[in-house]
Amino acid sequence: MYNNNFSPYYKEERRTLFVIVFTFIIMLLEIIIGYLSSSMALLADGVHMGSHVLLIGLNLFAYYFVRKQQKRHNDTYNTQKVMQLSAFTSGIMLMVASIFICSEGFEHMEAHHHMTSYPLALSIATIGLIVNFISARALHSKHFEDNPNNHAAYLHVMSDVLVKIGVIIGLVCSHLWDITWIDAALAIITGVIVLVWAINLTKKMAKVLTKNFTK
Repeated sequence: MYNNNFSPYYKEERRTLFVIVFTFIIMLLEIIIGYLSSSMALLADGVHMGSHVLLIGLNLFAYYFVRKQQKRHNDTYNTQKVMQLSAFTSGIMLMVASIFICSEGFEHMEAHHHMTSYPLALSIATIGLIVNFISARALHSKHFEDNPNNHAAYLHVMSDVLVKIGVIIGLVCSHLWDITWIDAALAIITGVIVLVWAINLTKKMAKVLTKNFTK
């Protein structure tokens, strides 16, 4: 009988699934609470987390695909190349997400929204940040550097960490001093940082894939 643990990426697959489930739950909470509390920062972050559920889902699919091919004893696919291609695609999507973060930041720079439930919004954002840290720790395994697919998923989670920190700072500034543009400014800064991460990841994977194809 085939054993799932035969897959060299089995542990990474389970950890990635764990991250997706956790992220999806927090995403729903942020969207609902953000809407009810009129917190545009929290609502926008919930939508942003939704995009990362899809992006990390791509990384999970790569693990699933490799495991199924190994179960069928199909040697047609090079598992390492599948991981590299998944990381490359994920890097491109992360670039798109970073541009979206920046555009949302510029769009909301002039916006002014009055929150109706600050404690609840801040609590959800803080819980979300803790979940992101747990997810990042789960993905950062001892094989982290050898698995580009896992590295890509990790970068998606870390981008959520940066965005969440900006949301929390924005919520505090908005509530205490009625400064509503802070979260937008931090979103722009975060978007630029994430864009740099995505470009570096994509360039690295493109170089590796090109080298493999020319052999």
